[in-house]
Amino acid sequence: MSVTAQPNAANRLGTDPVGRLLLQFSIPAITGMIVNALYNLVDRVWVGRGVNAAALGGLSLVLPLMTISMAFSMLFGIGAANLISMRLGQGRKAEAQNALNHCFFLLTGAGIFLMILELIWLDPILLRMGAEAGSAALGYARNYYRIILYGQVFLMVGFGFSHCTRAQGFPTITMLSMFIGAGLNMILDPIFIFCFKLGVEGAAWATIISQFAAMAWILSFNFSKKAVIRLTFFSSFKALRNFRPSAKIVLDIMSFGSSQFLLQFAMSMVQLLFNMSLGWYGAGALGENGGDIALAGLNINLSVTMLILMPIFGINQGAQPILGFNYGAKQYGRVRKAFLLAIAGATAICVAGFILGELFPHFLVSFFTPPEGDSVLLAFAPVAMRIIMIALPVNGFTIVATNFFVVTGRPRTSIFLSMLRQCLVLIPCLLIFGKLWGLWGVVAATPVADAAAFICTGTMILMELRKLKADHDRRNGGHR
Repeated sequence: MSVTAQPNAANRLGTDPVGRLLLQFSIPAITGMIVNALYNLVDRVWVGRGVNAAALGGLSLVLPLMTISMAFSMLFGIGAANLISMRLGQGRKAEAQNALNHCFFLLTGAGIFLMILELIWLDPILLRMGAEAGSAALGYARNYYRIILYGQVFLMVGFGFSHCTRAQGFPTITMLSMFIGAGLNMILDPIFIFCFKLGVEGAAWATIISQFAAMAWILSFNFSKKAVIRLTFFSSFKALRNFRPSAKIVLDIMSFGSSQFLLQFAMSMVQLLFNMSLGWYGAGALGENGGDIALAGLNINLSVTMLILMPIFGINQGAQPILGFNYGAKQYGRVRKAFLLAIAGATAICVAGFILGELFPHFLVSFFTPPEGDSVLLAFAPVAMRIIMIALPVNGFTIVATNFFVVTGRPRTSIFLSMLRQCLVLIPCLLIFGKLWGLWGVVAATPVADAAAFICTGTMILMELRKLKADHDRRNGGHR
């Protein structure tokens, strides 16, 4: 893209047809998110097929910790992206650039802090992740996650800046970043696991090398003249010296990113509770090593579900700059149209995933097990998948609707809706259903929480759509 075309990259968000914009921004984001999901998915597939079920259970143990890292990346990355979109829509480019500079330091600082903290207390932390001391899964988790921590900054900066780049009007750059990282990971995983015989450590090294490559690509663009707003503090010593942190900008970024942060953080706590419940009830329901097998089954189900939901997150990311820019420019009709189109696309994807999961669960599970398989795992995981996916068709609506309140400047509403599903409903269901029905009660908690979140979110979004229509009519003199 030429330098002279830079202003149009953001301004076209308020002028081009909404449907075409959503396709242009969502397709790269969907592609990128699916590719990005392959980071963990490929690790799990190769570890499950190349090591054993206990190793796959070990990757489940560290999932809450990896989700916490992603939560901080979303807090600063999505928060800065939402702020950038709104400021560009308001014509306040200098403030958007300052938010980008702040985002880099926040992501880097958080990554270094989490790495040091978790390396120091790694063993005590892992012992609280749901496995019994001395279990095989715990040893695999330690070997894998210790290496993952060395690349903590790569993950956080690369993922966080992908949102900021998209907010400037460059979804393809973000997509290429994810292609680079996930593509390299897919190549390195089998080499390190099978050729070099490194097991779970090989999967971890493949992951952090790939994350570094993705980060380098996305940062190189944000330093270049092709970006609408650029990282400026490394352009000269004077620029770095003149950079002054602003508490207001930090608070604004955290406010805009708080909904996704709390959602991810709550997800981490739920994953921890899942691990503990599966370890406890799995030991009684699935026999010897039942806890590790139940953890492996959850890992498989999470991998498949996340692969289905990643396109929804891609639609969210594609819609974010369109919604944020037009809301900032007070073009409420375009905001409403973009939101409804995003809902339609998200629902279609979830219905397709539901059909696939209900009809072919054994086929999906077989990707994560060696050819000879594990009879207990192959009996548990497919049935669990059918139960977990019962309410999947409504999840797309809930995810897009929850994010809508963030991009329109009301993060508190989004926070409430996010926490409703993850904490207010799901956690009590896990505790009560587990007590009543054991392992299968734990599995059944997910669709109940999904249905409750859909009902509440649907009620609130209907009121919001009526308000948007009224604002649009009032701004246009009562005419559509």
